Amino acid sequence: MLTPAHIDRVVAAALAEDAPWGDATGEAFLPATARARAELRAREAGVLAGAEVFAAAFRLTDPAVQVTLHAADGDAFAAGDVLAAVEGPARAVVQAERIALNFTQRMSGIATLTRAFVDAVAGTGARITDTRKTTPGLRAVERHAVRAGGGINHRFSLSDAVMAKDNHLAVLREQGLDLTGAIRAARERLGHTTRMEVEVDRLDQIEPVIAGGVDVIMLDNFSLEDLVRGVEIVAGRAVVEASGNVTLETVGAIARTGVDVISSGALTHSVRSLDLGLDVQVRAGDPADRAAS
Repeated sequence: MLTPAHIDRVVAAALAEDAPWGDATGEAFLPATARARAELRAREAGVLAGAEVFAAAFRLTDPAVQVTLHAADGDAFAAGDVLAAVEGPARAVVQAERIALNFTQRMSGIATLTRAFVDAVAGTGARITDTRKTTPGLRAVERHAVRAGGGINHRFSLSDAVMAKDNHLAVLREQGLDLTGAIRAARERLGHTTRMEVEVDRLDQIEPVIAGGVDVIMLDNFSLEDLVRGVEIVAGRAVVEASGNVTLETVGAIARTGVDVISSGALTHSVRSLDLGLDVQVRAGDPADRAAS
């Protein structure tokens, strides 16, 4: 999902936003010949995501900047670990620093939180997935971070799968349409490779939805007792997804009800950026270079 072309596109846009006419401070204070070396160091423990995005921020600012990665996406690290080294023209290093950190800190925060959710459901068979509650324009970046943390991705966009939620069902009810019949009619209009998911918020909706021929049924904001009963009613006829009120404190109990997938928007919309720092050392060029500048 997060291709090199996509990385370059989102990082280039961020760099242009941050320095539309160059870095006035770097150009005023740093000699053109000055070089810098920096280390990306963890100030707290976590899971890395965004290593290639970090490197792209420097490469797109100046191809002369060299980035050496000491960890890969999905690697756990401790406070104090050095995750990458950067070396090149000082102006470029300090210009790209903030954008490189912004991406890597947020992506690593998402990966770290996702890993905590995954660990909380270990041994249950339930999988952790994200939602479309992502930062506009950065969905691929944030969803890559979810995968780095051990989670899986829900549909990427409205174009990828059919997912009828409460508002869709409300329109059907207002028009007096039969739920099972409406689902079957929708299924007939779909290609054979398109999956269909329907959200329900009551136990009595499950059988009509299953009868329509869905692939996935979402049990939204169900109590733990109703989740257990819902899994029993579905009885393996569809993938069962649980959603709503999913937190680190509740996700383990939700997983133990027997659901197949647990989705949480908190993985991307409520995450805290991880504390990573870039410690820069700047040195001037040789005397001849300084004289020339």
